[in-house]
Amino acid sequence: MKKQAIILSSLAFAAMCFSGCGVVEGIFKAGMIWGIILVFLVIFGLVYLFTRGRGK
Repeated sequence: MKKQAIILSSLAFAAMCFSGCGVVEGIFKAGMIWGIILVFLVIFGLVYLFTRGRGK
């Protein structure tokens, strides 16, 4: 039981140390980066398909 109390108190301390806004900001930055990468991959794929189709 004492071990669970130590774990819960350390989790509560960690939750207080991290700002909620900082966590959300990190999630949105990661999402934005992945979105940009996916957009470039889709554009590259479309250009590749169009140039491949015209070459024949």
